[in-house]
Amino acid sequence: MELTDRVAVVTGAGGGIGRALVAALRGAGARVAATDRDGALDAVRDGTDADLVRPLDVTDADATAAMLAEVEGALGPVELFFANAGVAAGTDPVETTDDVWDTVLDVNVRAHITAARLLLPGWLERGEGYFVATASAAGLLTQIGSAPYAVSKHAAVAFAEWLSVTYGARGVRVSTVCPMGVATPMLEIDPGGMGSRATGAVRAAGEVLTPEAVADAVVEGVRREEFLVLPHPEVLTFFRRKAGDYERWLAGMRRLQDTLD
Repeated sequence: MELTDRVAVVTGAGGGIGRALVAALRGAGARVAATDRDGALDAVRDGTDADLVRPLDVTDADATAAMLAEVEGALGPVELFFANAGVAAGTDPVETTDDVWDTVLDVNVRAHITAARLLLPGWLERGEGYFVATASAAGLLTQIGSAPYAVSKHAAVAFAEWLSVTYGARGVRVSTVCPMGVATPMLEIDPGGMGSRATGAVRAAGEVLTPEAVADAVVEGVRREEFLVLPHPEVLTFFRRKAGDYERWLAGMRRLQDTLD
């Protein structure tokens, strides 16, 4: 897919991977609407990366519908949607409260469902559209130390996979982005209540990439229309080992957890 003059929306664009995606997409010639919680957008407003900057709570379906209508009025119909907003919170399911589970699932999964529900009718009518979900290597493997993050990222991958299977023959393309460690505030020590064991597991898994490196991998993956975008190529090796011998993989992950403890 060529990105020149394509209209793209990026959620969670105030920093990290989202902010880098806005710059990478603009560099590729796309017209980009950057959305995030209002306070998080200050850095984007101060720059010149985006064609449109708009606050958005991705868990609010009415606000998402209004945002998409505003983008269409200003830039044209949305052709690519980057469901990038995400939260990292929660530890053991015994200790994690329902409100934390609800927040993680609302942002990391249900917001994707809301966006797809709003975008699919137009995409199917026009015969094309592109949905890009920022998941995580945790969505293919797991996340030691954080049950809500692991579960929500698995669900994000599953939903993207379902979209591709169901609508791929009708012109809807789908990618899911599954990096390991990325140098964002989410990886700082206990950023959202995941605990040091979770962040330690991410750091121990491999190289921590810059958001810009991940964004470049995403843009290239979209150009190639790849479902799995893996900024850390070794994730594919881990995924194959998991599928090839599930029991051995589980035992290995338990040993890794023991070293972190």
